[in-house]
Amino acid sequence: MQCPLLFRLRTIDHMPEPGSLATHKGTVVHGVLERLYDLPPHDRTVEAAHELLPSQWEAHQDNNPDVFDLFDDPDEVEPWLDEARALLETYFTVENPTFLQPAERELMVEVENESGLLLRGFVDRLDISPQGDMRVVDYKTGKAPSPRFMEDALFQMRFYGLALWRLRGRMPRRLQLIYLRDGKVLTHDPVERDLKRTSAKLDSLWSEIEQCTTSGRFAPRQTKLCDWCAHKALCPLFGGTTPPMNDDGARHLLTAHS
Repeated sequence: MQCPLLFRLRTIDHMPEPGSLATHKGTVVHGVLERLYDLPPHDRTVEAAHELLPSQWEAHQDNNPDVFDLFDDPDEVEPWLDEARALLETYFTVENPTFLQPAERELMVEVENESGLLLRGFVDRLDISPQGDMRVVDYKTGKAPSPRFMEDALFQMRFYGLALWRLRGRMPRRLQLIYLRDGKVLTHDPVERDLKRTSAKLDSLWSEIEQCTTSGRFAPRQTKLCDWCAHKALCPLFGGTTPPMNDDGARHLLTAHS
């Protein structure tokens, strides 16, 4: 949806991406919030979250040794960690984790749409009430989107809502995005019409992907996000030359979802 060429370079060609410090920070913060709920409710404090951060950062370094290459100077690491601490502090202004008991964290959902298209994703947190009502919660380390881009943000959550509906036979009562940069919360209570539209949109997107893969033509789409694209040098919109498509990757993609 963002850019067909970017989809091809990532998903079919598997072009390496260095990542960004913002992405790595998000991964570390997500890890701390997941581990926070391993603690007894009364121990889930801001101080506890801060104490979890160093070990989470060390584990992340072990899994991503190239992360240090993104810092221009070793002295930048501590201010970067301070930014992560600030995001964790913001979380506590939005929710009180001592009153929450998530049913699932980092839940992988995998199910076929009615068309047979495989849906797969990871839910940051799933809360289930005593009555069985589900709330899907996703943490974002950026700012809440402007009204112009709100539908794009909700599409991801409706995707999760659709997958859980297919898996569990019951629609989530609430879809919730928590933005840790500014402490804003975006909520949506889906109805059947919303999730059916999402289902149709996903089938349409997959049809486009099949057509592009068969033709080999994935057109680039210029947006404000291009400035952060790791593959800008390969994009013809910016004077780059796109390499030939990985035929093995294309065949694998089509076979895996046929």
